[in-house]
Amino acid sequence: MFTRMNEIDRMFGAMDLLRTKMDRLFNEMGRPYLHGPALTLVTNSPRTNLMENGDKFEVRAELPGISKDDISIKIQGNYLEISGKRAIDPPEGYKAHRNERSSTTFSRSFTLPDEVDAEKVDATLKDGILYLTLPKSEAAKPRQITIN
Repeated sequence: MFTRMNEIDRMFGAMDLLRTKMDRLFNEMGRPYLHGPALTLVTNSPRTNLMENGDKFEVRAELPGISKDDISIKIQGNYLEISGKRAIDPPEGYKAHRNERSSTTFSRSFTLPDEVDAEKVDATLKDGILYLTLPKSEAAKPRQITIN
């Protein structure tokens, strides 16, 4: 009976060792993206969604705490670049005791599947989300060809 219990104890010990090694492996994998004890992203790039709806693209980028005056949007053909800066300064007369949000700059660029008509782009910043509507250029839109 004791022999069987020792085998079971060894088996659970091996499983515990495997679990510990797997935990260490997954913690190491996430390390380049995480900084310090808090789960903050090291990269300054905003999280972005890019969607296509027929004859236009839509982009939604998270830009909390950034005013529209501090954002730059550049379009050339099918290349889109969103850049900006966030300045965090304590109000006059205040002394900062903890700064978890720092001043930073960011730049994010995309190569879109088709060219965009830069003259018709619509950009809106609402509740910390940048909404871009990027109509495709006439050359990129499909055309119906009639047969003579």
